[in-house]
Amino acid sequence: MIRRTCLILLMCLPSSALTSPIADVICAQSEELNTRLTQQYGSQRQATELRGREQVMEVWTDRQGDWTMVVRYASGTSCIVAMGEHWTELDPHDPA
Repeated sequence: MIRRTCLILLMCLPSSALTSPIADVICAQSEELNTRLTQQYGSQRQATELRGREQVMEVWTDRQGDWTMVVRYASGTSCIVAMGEHWTELDPHDPA
């Protein structure tokens, strides 16, 4: 309920009043970012998806259910583009 209320409030604000929960996109060399996510935050890569010829989207999660979305570029740089809480794995065989 809180997230829905926040979303509704954000949609009512002028775009100049909105700020990202991560003020700037966080970028680093891919191996450095991978090391930081695994060693410092205890995250593991859970999913990857191609996004065009030059980018791979990755979702990293930790044991507490926090998640991080990373874009990995062919240039060798990766950037954190979103973060959140309460990641849930869905059963692919569940018809719901």
